[in-house]
Amino acid sequence: MTTQPAIVASGLTRRFGKLTAVDGVDLVIPRAGIYGFLGPNGSGKSTTIRMLCGLLDPSAGTVEVLGHQMPRDAERLRRQLGYMTQRFSLWDDLTVHENLEFMARIFGFDATERRRRIGIRVPDEPVLREVLGGLGRPIISTSAKAPDGRAAWADDAVVVEAVRALKREHGDELVVMTDVCLCAYTDHGHCGALRNGHIDNDASLPLLAKMALAHARAGADVVAPSDMMDGRVGAIREALDDAGMETVAIMSYTAKYASSYYGPFREAAHSAPASGDRRSHQMDARNRREALLEAELDVDEGADILMVKPALAYLDVVADLREAFLQPLAVYNVSGEYSMVKAAAARGWIDERAVVLENWHAFRRAGADIIISYHARQALAEGWL
Repeated sequence: MTTQPAIVASGLTRRFGKLTAVDGVDLVIPRAGIYGFLGPNGSGKSTTIRMLCGLLDPSAGTVEVLGHQMPRDAERLRRQLGYMTQRFSLWDDLTVHENLEFMARIFGFDATERRRRIGIRVPDEPVLREVLGGLGRPIISTSAKAPDGRAAWADDAVVVEAVRALKREHGDELVVMTDVCLCAYTDHGHCGALRNGHIDNDASLPLLAKMALAHARAGADVVAPSDMMDGRVGAIREALDDAGMETVAIMSYTAKYASSYYGPFREAAHSAPASGDRRSHQMDARNRREALLEAELDVDEGADILMVKPALAYLDVVADLREAFLQPLAVYNVSGEYSMVKAAAARGWIDERAVVLENWHAFRRAGADIIISYHARQALAEGWL
């Protein structure tokens, strides 16, 4: 029995006077999933989403919701789509806050209650489509996943294509950094190859090097291995140098702890391992001194930038690395840290801007030169700095 699609659009077109904002979009969206609309500014992503959600009448074409012609009554639309709101959303290039509030308005749910669970989600596996670019295919699907994660270094891999597009649009004005890890591309969800159900560290190194090299060839300025395999910095540095890419820098996830603070991201990105955990290669949260050993190894292998992840609960480690090494030092303000602030701010318990800046100042005070944070976009857009 075939499940009826959630939304079907045929020949969807929108014109504003003489301007054609969207022209002839055909789209079938199954029930459940997260969908990404990718394209340059002004390509019609937001307009298409608003037409699909009944906020904007199309100039031509039809939209059916659950087999019924799109109702123009917002309350009826919410009733039709209401039961899907647990797992269904349309993701646009809005800020997290704007996107969540928009979905809440369309689907009639409480934005505060869903802020952590839906608002920080990103497009994932078989449902990420470049519908407006005419590509009309999954960027990475479950069927593309393999034990060795070979889709990670494919010429049409999502990160490779994204880097090319960014560099084509912005050139050297934009520094592009990419994450290098196999967990999103392996069918088992682990960060490297497996042997007898366990991580095979040495077999994983050439695979990670292939992924980093694919990113660098696409135009990445910095590659950032986050897998925590021993020796991966050296393997990547050697592969880059052999390919004549000595100027591509490596930002190593030097002290990446096996942390519960990653929970919201793993839920959103569906990146949790299918079995077992990552404690065999990520660091024990109780171990402070091992970070110095990991950093020394990374520096010897050619790391240009060191990183501590998570940030907030590991400021002692940040301070230790700052004192011991001269390399630039980054911290990753991870999803759990982000979500706690967002949840408390949504309930009126804290001043979000003040708490975010206080955390960031703490990272800098401990010795961080670079702060990677989900708060960054909002902070820049709202002038927090």
